Amino acid sequence: MSISAKVEGRIAAQLKRYQSVLQQAKQRDISESDTCVIICDLISDVLGYKKYEQITTEHNIRGNYVDLAVQTDGAIRFLVEVKAIGIPLKDQHVKQAIGYGANEGIEWVVLTNGAVWRIYKLQFSQPIEKILLCEIDVLSTSPKDSGVVECFGNLSLEGFSKEAMENFSRQKEITSKFSLAAVLLTDSMVEALRKEIRRLSGTRVDSEYLLNALATEVIKRELIDGDEGKLAQSLVKRYVRAQAREKSRSAAEDDNEDASSIEAVSAVDSSTASAPQIKDPPAPSTTVTSTGS
Repeated sequence: MSISAKVEGRIAAQLKRYQSVLQQAKQRDISESDTCVIICDLISDVLGYKKYEQITTEHNIRGNYVDLAVQTDGAIRFLVEVKAIGIPLKDQHVKQAIGYGANEGIEWVVLTNGAVWRIYKLQFSQPIEKILLCEIDVLSTSPKDSGVVECFGNLSLEGFSKEAMENFSRQKEITSKFSLAAVLLTDSMVEALRKEIRRLSGTRVDSEYLLNALATEVIKRELIDGDEGKLAQSLVKRYVRAQAREKSRSAAEDDNEDASSIEAVSAVDSSTASAPQIKDPPAPSTTVTSTGS
């Protein structure tokens, strides 16, 4: 997305200020509730939301409470699950917020302890799946880092929109290390590798051999076998199928256009053949009159 210079400047300046605040809080090992207070202020100052109007604490969803809900015009944009700053984040920490989001149809969930921020997208499948889009440690990253500005910019009051978040999500999903591993295992990539090996060395290599070598010896197993790896493989397969459908549709449209052109030409030929032929008018006769003397 395109983030305005004003928003980018605010994110960088405010995050720099909060780095010292969070560092001191980590040294004091403050509680979860105290961490939540800092997070609420940070969301207001960095992301631009009004603290007393657009940030709700202990938001009630069907009798359960989520730490923070960020909303505009009565519609929740994203949920925030907060942990104490001294607690390392784990996947299980976001489970409750995912349940909240699933109940309300909220796609975007943030898990943070103040220092580390994780942005998740929910997939409302059976079961509900979560996709980690980005993870930022604001204590060890420059506030001007492009990745930091991108993540916080998309969540900001000015930058958040369904279209922007969907584009952000697609970009992060397809360029993750799990998706890159899945792309390398597609038929087209294996075939391209086979051709390149033959071009370089003249050696013919079987595609099955290359696929097996990539999956078992080249690519790390955790990028393929884990839950995130399987999700990435499903994502890449969807893209491959979509591309195949698009090619098939384009080919069908081309065939229809060719058929229409042939029909049009045939119609013209037929019309020409059946039309009455216009003959050239006969040459005028010349009459010679003899004049008697």
